[in-house]
Amino acid sequence: MTEYSSTRISSFMTDLQAVSSEMHDIINHIRDIHFHINPDITEEIKYGGLVFLKNQELTSGVFCYKAHTSIEFGKGSEMDDPHSVLEGSGKYRRHIKISSADDISAKHVADYIRQAYAD
Repeated sequence: MTEYSSTRISSFMTDLQAVSSEMHDIINHIRDIHFHINPDITEEIKYGGLVFLKNQELTSGVFCYKAHTSIEFGKGSEMDDPHSVLEGSGKYRRHIKISSADDISAKHVADYIRQAYAD
């Protein structure tokens, strides 16, 4: 996906490209997965990252750190974790750390994003 739903998201992605082309590519790949699985979602910049909403409810977000990108799931504690990649011990949230583009498939990210949108 190359288009952005707002100028704020476009600016975020442009800034990210300037800082790290690898993280930019990772975020774009993760965005593509989200919109492929559920084209009716919306995205916003919130909490310092890019978040995805279904029916105005936060389902997941992508946040950049110095050494990795983190995919956060708002109801991650309710998700199945057959690949043992979810991290965190909070009441609700879980996350997957992505250190390289290869981690997206190796950690089965699409499976977890699909779960996040399951009704």
